[in-house]
Amino acid sequence: MQAQERILAQFPALSPKLQAAARFVVDHPNDVVIASMRSLAERAGAQPATLVRLAQQLGYAGWPELKTAFAQDLGLHSQRYGQRAKSLAVRGQDAGLLGEMFSMLQQNLAATETQSARALHETSRSLKAARAVHIAGFRASLPIAYALFYGYRLFRDTVHMIDGQNGGIEIQLRPIDARDVVVVISFAPYSRDALMVIDAARSAGARVIALTDSSASPLALAADQTVLFAVDSPSFFPSVAAGVAVSEALLELLVAAGGNTVAEQIGRAEQRLFDSGAYLNASDKRTPRRPDAHPATAHKPRRSAS
Repeated sequence: MQAQERILAQFPALSPKLQAAARFVVDHPNDVVIASMRSLAERAGAQPATLVRLAQQLGYAGWPELKTAFAQDLGLHSQRYGQRAKSLAVRGQDAGLLGEMFSMLQQNLAATETQSARALHETSRSLKAARAVHIAGFRASLPIAYALFYGYRLFRDTVHMIDGQNGGIEIQLRPIDARDVVVVISFAPYSRDALMVIDAARSAGARVIALTDSSASPLALAADQTVLFAVDSPSFFPSVAAGVAVSEALLELLVAAGGNTVAEQIGRAEQRLFDSGAYLNASDKRTPRRPDAHPATAHKPRRSAS
């Protein structure tokens, strides 16, 4: 049972003072994780001791344990990348490493399909109805965001990337309109830039769609729609495979819904890529020279031994 669920289940049995504190904690899960107990108590209009008693009443040893439970529910695992990398290094050339990785990726894909199939259909409809679509992803989430942006741009010109490059985030946020949809992608530990994008989208009146790893993540809590993907991995870093699969699934649904018109747009875009030389044509006979071949002798026939 998650920490918030435990609080709600025991809420009727709490004293009025603990209920007031519990209500604030449930409504501000992100602050529970990042703020000190003293500052949180001040904002809740309670004493720090009240938060300690609340945690103990819920069955935790104290406030730090309740705070840790909230962090785990948000996907903010206490073990950092460096610690996980050290654990991995201890295993060395363990023959089971690759098997564990691919098995986990398969589980992530299956869990994401089961959990998010309906949300993907709803999201594709929202994207199709938008005046423009802005896709935001930073650091490890960038591959997921770019996969969606690149594929979508093949058949829609009003798709824009928000990645903080080419002039910074502020310039990329400026065109957002109330008729737009903003897709924001991030998983734990969550990007501050992603939350900045959500704030800007909210201010503009745009619809926010979160692609994230938990329904309790800061993105999901602030979004109009959420698509979840699993990021579990036996390696030191969360897996983005299911996130990329979500991007590909959205593109599949959008193309299928667009019919022949979208198919023709993709065909024209693809042809332009061939015409520009971006892709190799099947008739292109040029082959790369081997790195070890000397320019002066690469095509010189060998002399037979005498």
